[in-house]
Amino acid sequence: MKRILIAVSFITAFTSTGVKAQTLQEGINHLYADRFANAVQVFQKILAVNPNVIEATYWLGQTYLDMDENDAARQLYDKALQLNGNAPLFLVGRGHVHLLDKKIEQARQMFEAAITISKTRKGDDPVVLNAVGRANVDAKEGNFQYAIQVLEQALQRDPKNAEIALNLGNAYRKANPGAGGGKAYEYYQMALQLNPKFVYPYIRVAKLFETQKNWDFVLENLTKAIEIDPNFSLALHELFYYYFLTRDYTKAENFLNRYIQSKVPEVDIQDEYLFAQLCWAKKDYACAISKAQNVENTMGAKTKPKVYKLLANSYVDNGDTASAKPYIDKYFAREKPEDIISYDLVLKGKIYGATSGDETIVFDSYVKAAELDTVYTDMIKTLQDGADYFKAKGNRIKEAEMREVLYNAKKDPSSGELFNVGLAYYQAQNFPKAIEKFTMYSAMSPDSIYGYFWGGRANSAIDTAMTEGLALPFYLKTIEVAFKDKERFTGMGIEACGYLAGYYNNIKGNRDTAIIFIQKGLEFDSTNASLKSTLEILQKVGQNKQNTPKAQSRPGTKPVSSIRKPPVENAGIVKN
Repeated sequence: MKRILIAVSFITAFTSTGVKAQTLQEGINHLYADRFANAVQVFQKILAVNPNVIEATYWLGQTYLDMDENDAARQLYDKALQLNGNAPLFLVGRGHVHLLDKKIEQARQMFEAAITISKTRKGDDPVVLNAVGRANVDAKEGNFQYAIQVLEQALQRDPKNAEIALNLGNAYRKANPGAGGGKAYEYYQMALQLNPKFVYPYIRVAKLFETQKNWDFVLENLTKAIEIDPNFSLALHELFYYYFLTRDYTKAENFLNRYIQSKVPEVDIQDEYLFAQLCWAKKDYACAISKAQNVENTMGAKTKPKVYKLLANSYVDNGDTASAKPYIDKYFAREKPEDIISYDLVLKGKIYGATSGDETIVFDSYVKAAELDTVYTDMIKTLQDGADYFKAKGNRIKEAEMREVLYNAKKDPSSGELFNVGLAYYQAQNFPKAIEKFTMYSAMSPDSIYGYFWGGRANSAIDTAMTEGLALPFYLKTIEVAFKDKERFTGMGIEACGYLAGYYNNIKGNRDTAIIFIQKGLEFDSTNASLKSTLEILQKVGQNKQNTPKAQSRPGTKPVSSIRKPPVENAGIVKN
């Protein structure tokens, strides 16, 4: 559940001895700083003194939701409504739980009832409107446009309320991801102007820039947050992850320790998971496994799915995929389907592929992961990662197949990308598929030599005896294009001429045509020793035949091997 504040009155509870107890605002500050246990303690102390403090009950329920203790929140609000069914904030809180339970109509009824009950002669209560907006922004099943509507009404009723401005910024961001960032930023800035000491808007601005990968502004806003409140736990937590992701592990560990210290006396075993992540990033997999297993042993059935994923990752990176399999199974069994990301599918595919020896499982996992990516650039990157994975593994056929999927997935792929698919198939020795792609490439780029040349090579790899002449048209086109820039295409021109000379001499018995192609090859490089030697042999055979009496002549001619050269640099991957 996202931390989004609502306006509440400052209510102070007093003990019977007259000693000042903790305030609602203190509890709220703990909640939005991610100090959940401290927040629960504050609200429970207030209610111990006065069970009728409605705001304390409401915020205790919100804290439970933030802790993913939805059952506890549900029970709390149900009990509160039994005692006071007309309390608007109880209705909003229970409606919030309904949204999380995907009971949309019941939630809307409770929200409308809360707004109606709290209405006065001056208009709707901005506190209740704000709470309704908050609930709809927080829940995935919430109505974000409805949230904007009620929050705008709340801001009109209380235009100096920084917390309402913050919530409205969140509503715009949720209602229109990406495009709504401008309006969200506008209201976040309004919140900061209304209350310069309000820390939380800086976190929201930082997260906004994070989605844009504008890391300088992410760091700037997180730094401003801790300048206002050096112990604001959520900002310290975000700074830990900022340096973790930028691989400055020394600073990451520093902020992690500050984050844990800021929550004292609260102790959370989940913090051990953060240290496990740090160990994993440093490639200390034994440390990562030990700390993550400590979390699992402590939490038992309440272990969060991310712990299992970290364990699976650590075992894979440590070269023990067999031990990783039970943990990836637990992760997929316990994680919400909507929270599974493309990386998870790939990780599972690699584990299952390794344990079964079936690389098709890995291949399919990359394809499914790409389908899960909603951002086009992410989808393309996933498929490119797949191609790179199989290339690194030396699995040429799967690399080629992945590059074909990648090509087909692109909105406007270039002819060069198509050629590279063909080249991958050629390297995988799937010559029919290579020929198919090279032919398509040549149709798209008829003036390019590469499709003809590599199509010739692929066909000659199939027709090794030359008897079918499959490579003939490809090499003829190669020579035609090569003559337009003989210096650039020397190697390819010579190879094509050598092949055709061998074909006409050895298969067709046509020495004169073979000599013509050798001579064409010498036009590319007059010093080529192999071409010169072959030409001398063919000419000598011709002279001997002319000097031999007909009665003594023998059928056939002296075989001439086609001239093959290893791949040259400029015959490689075509630049896009």
